[in-house]
Amino acid sequence: MKKKPAVTSKKLYLSLSLLAIVALASCKFKEQEAKYNHSFKPGKIWVDTDSLHINAHGGGILYYDNTYYWFGEFKTAGPDGNSAQVGVSCYSSTDLYNWENEGIVLPVSNEAGSDIEKGSVIERPKVIYNEKTGKFVMWFHLELKGQGYGAARTALAVSDNAVGPYTFVKSLRPNAQQWPMDYSQELRTKAYDPELKWWTPSWYKAIDQGMFLQRDFEGGQMSRDMQLFVDDDGKAYHIHSSEDNLTLHISELTDDFQGFTGRYTRIFPAGHNEAPALFKKDDIYYLMASGCTGWEPNEARMFEARSIWGPWDSLGNPCVGEDAHLTFHSQSTYILPVQGKEDAFIYMGDRWTPENPIDGRYIWLPIQFDESGKPVVNWYDEWNLSIFDN
Repeated sequence: MKKKPAVTSKKLYLSLSLLAIVALASCKFKEQEAKYNHSFKPGKIWVDTDSLHINAHGGGILYYDNTYYWFGEFKTAGPDGNSAQVGVSCYSSTDLYNWENEGIVLPVSNEAGSDIEKGSVIERPKVIYNEKTGKFVMWFHLELKGQGYGAARTALAVSDNAVGPYTFVKSLRPNAQQWPMDYSQELRTKAYDPELKWWTPSWYKAIDQGMFLQRDFEGGQMSRDMQLFVDDDGKAYHIHSSEDNLTLHISELTDDFQGFTGRYTRIFPAGHNEAPALFKKDDIYYLMASGCTGWEPNEARMFEARSIWGPWDSLGNPCVGEDAHLTFHSQSTYILPVQGKEDAFIYMGDRWTPENPIDGRYIWLPIQFDESGKPVVNWYDEWNLSIFDN
């Protein structure tokens, strides 16, 4: 019977070293794996690949070349954090769970008097890609420094690259000296009493008929909370809260996406809607919005139409369950179509923290559809994209 060769101390040392290396590599892998997100946890701190809380509030998503780009307001701490102290941020992802910080793609200006001067208000930046020009086109809600929310402008910036840098082009009020589609000649010349008491039946009727349209006709219509939408035919639209946040406007953009054609319509005059988020499914347009309660949450509204020009019908509150009347303590900013999954859409909302803006949280929830086809948003403490496979 042969004896087994003795294990030398050198061989033993090599074996133990190898085991140590494997164990260390395994620990490193698990440690690295733990850094990655594999699901959405609405309302929780959401860190980027540098382990820092994502700073892209009031955001929107561009999908380009197999990558998602998340643009948003870069908030800071303290009382000045809701004004633009830094600029517009961008993050990129290929799976929607894990986001890499691409930096500030549109910085504020240090030039006194600039429209985007540090201390102005830059909100809800949205970016779309124009295939004809090869330009990435950003529009955002702009309030000029020191004017509160009186300017009510929309602003344009463009870039040759998704991650910028973006060059500021202009700001304006849309549709100057243009009347909405199907707005009668009679109403265009109707006289209104500018001293009408707000919230009275006579005032509501005057707003519905276009009293504020007349007021802003020459200089352009107000534009605050806004959204961009590119339709299946390549036409792009700018959706914004107008008429002192009382009425939503949908405006057609020019072919290069950098101007307004003058074609626009009004949705539910005097309905007091803001935070618009539009998406399309089965040739039906859906528009989600919120009421106007400042930084405080309120009940969401959903509308539908067969044409982007309307008529639009109200579907009521799409949220169901506990705290549905407060949209789960959030406000809509964008509806994200998930690539590669049929009829998969994500509600993107912000949970504002105005006392410490940098700590604002993100509420991402799946949009599902009930038996009648109506969009429904349920709360989930944690979920992942497999929900759309069911």
